[in-house]
This record gives sequence, C-alpha cells and structure tokens, in this order.
Amino acid sequence: MMHTSSIFVVAALVAHAAAVGVSGAAEGFAKGVTGGGSATAVYPKSNAELVSYLGDSSARVIVLQQTFDFTGTEGTASGSGCLPWGTGSSCQVAINQNGWCQNYEPSAPTTTVSYDKAGVLGITVASKKTIIGVGTSGVIKGKGLRIVSGASNIIIQNIQITNINPHYVWGGDAITVDGADLIWIDHVKTSQIGRQHIVLGNGASNRVTISNNEIDGTSTWSATCDGHHYWAMYFTGSNDLVTLKGNYIHNTSGRSPKVAGNTLLHAVNNYFSANSGHAFEVDAGGNIIAEGNAFNNVKAPIDTSVKGQIFTAPSSSLSACTSALGRACQANVLTSSGAFTGTSSTGFFTNFKGKNIASASAASGVAASVVKNAGVGKI
Repeated sequence: MMHTSSIFVVAALVAHAAAVGVSGAAEGFAKGVTGGGSATAVYPKSNAELVSYLGDSSARVIVLQQTFDFTGTEGTASGSGCLPWGTGSSCQVAINQNGWCQNYEPSAPTTTVSYDKAGVLGITVASKKTIIGVGTSGVIKGKGLRIVSGASNIIIQNIQITNINPHYVWGGDAITVDGADLIWIDHVKTSQIGRQHIVLGNGASNRVTISNNEIDGTSTWSATCDGHHYWAMYFTGSNDLVTLKGNYIHNTSGRSPKVAGNTLLHAVNNYFSANSGHAFEVDAGGNIIAEGNAFNNVKAPIDTSVKGQIFTAPSSSLSACTSALGRACQANVLTSSGAFTGTSSTGFFTNFKGKNIASASAASGVAASVVKNAGVGKI
C-alpha cells in the first residue's frame, strides 16, 4: 500500500506537470502543431541554458519561470543615426543600419546612437520546441526570438518579451519568423520594442497562427512621436498562411499589421484599440479576410493606399465568405473609428479552400472577451 505522504508527492508532481503543459490547441493555418510534444520539461536557470535549449537539435518543452535579462550582456554599440520623424524627446531615432538613413531618409537630421547590442538579433529557436511560461513569470528582457532557416513545429505560449531598445528603430524585433513552418504564437505579451513586435520576413513561413496575444504599443518613443508604436506587425512572406485571432492590439499608430509579399491572412475576432494612425496596411501581394473584429478609437482601420486585396465583411456580403471559409463571415464593428476602404475584393477567396480555418464569433462581444483573455498569465 502506498503511504499517504507518497500519494501527496505523486499528486504534487502530476499537478506541476499539468501546470506547465500547453493550453488548448492552435486554430487556423497552424492547426496540428505539436512543438516539443511529450518531451520531458526543462527549466532553464540562466541565459546560457535558455539559449542552449532553444537552439539545440532535441525536441524540447522549455518552461520559463523567471526573467531572463539580456540587456548589457553583449555590450553597447555606438554609431550614426538619423531623426526622420522629428527631433522631439518622444520621437524614435533610427539606427543607420546598412546605410538606411542615406538610402531612405537622406534629408533627415543626423545624430549619434548608443544602443544595447543584445537586442539587435534574437535568440535562435530550432524545430520541435515548446516555450511556455508559468503564470506571469516567464519573461525575456532585452532580446527577442528568431525562428528562421527551415525551423518548424514551434509553440510559444504565455511569455512576455520586452525592453528591446525601444528608443531606436532597427534596435531589434520581439519575434521574427522567416523561412519556417507550423508556428503557433499564443498568449504572448510584447511591449517596449524598438522595431517590430512580430515580423514574418520575406522567406516563406507557410503556416502560422498568432492568437490571444497582447501587442502593447505604449511607448515613451515612437515614429509618430505620440506614444503610440508604429511598427507592430509585418507580414511579407513569399508564401505565408497567417491566422490572426483573438489578439489585443493597442496603442499603436501603424502596421497593425502590414501585409504584403504573398500572404494570405485571416484576421478574425481581434480587438484593435487606441490606434492614432492606421491598422491594416495592405501592400502588393497581401490578401486578407478581416471578419468579426472590433475597432475602437482607430483613426484609420485601413491605410488609404491599398495595393493588395482586403475583404472586410460588409453586412450585405457576409454570405460571400461561404465559398472560402465554409460559412458566412461575421461583420466587423467600428466604434469611434474611421471607415473601411478598399473592402470589396473577393477574387482571392479560392486560396482559402481546403485550408484549416479558424472559427468566428460575433464582433459585439470581442472587445470584452479579448481584453479578459489575451496576453500573458491568462491561460
């Protein structure tokens, strides 16, 4: 017979294992992603251990239960920069990366910059990894994550990435995906980022689901000099399928997201709030169905220059989605916001056929639901 004390020990171990498991499953295009699967969980205690676990060739479940602070660990870089958006204390400064200032802003005033080197390039994440935080304690500070060069089957859940050279454009990105497949980013909070909160680069990233995250654009410095971060999400892959569902995207001023390349985006049940510029930037090659989203105090839900295609589910055309999604679309809700532009495109709908499609609920309940459930510590 097992002693009572032994029973308590076993029960505690079972409860702990359950606490660090992945919550739920990916909807939409990355459905079926398993990450590290049933690999025994590892608990990094140092920056070096975290980097090693993320980048090695083993399937891993990596549990973060502390702050991993990379600021200052690689020294400081100094060099030239420029001031394309203004000289005020609330304006971001651009690092002259690869001659960017001369090539794109030659008339901007020049300046000198000094920034943390650790933030510029994220930590490499190899295939078959689950990265999961416990409660609100899993934090990566001063450095992002980088999923590139064929990496696949990765889950990032319930962590926070913050404080990546927020003063400087080109200071670093929170999550970079480029040339990857089967990526699920869920219940992550990003804040105080220099460049992009989430960037899907030019290489094909195939199947990506971005769900229940908080993209917090509140910042002391911004490219619009108003405390609203401009560089939120950038989706420009050459063959990307992106599901964007249930995210809280707030206090931004642009690129929330920018969609281009050859990207098929299903944006569903997201809450866009307090955007002083534009949410969707639809560039050439971007193909978007936006449905069931709530916009509150968003100056321009869509940027005025639409070079790609976007369908925003007007109430008179909800049934048009049936051919693409297997159901009618949900209408979007605009509150104290601008109007939609360039919203009648349906020619790309055939590209959704046969794909894994996320469900949708009515936009009327989205704002409250998303604020309650999106971000770190809410699973």
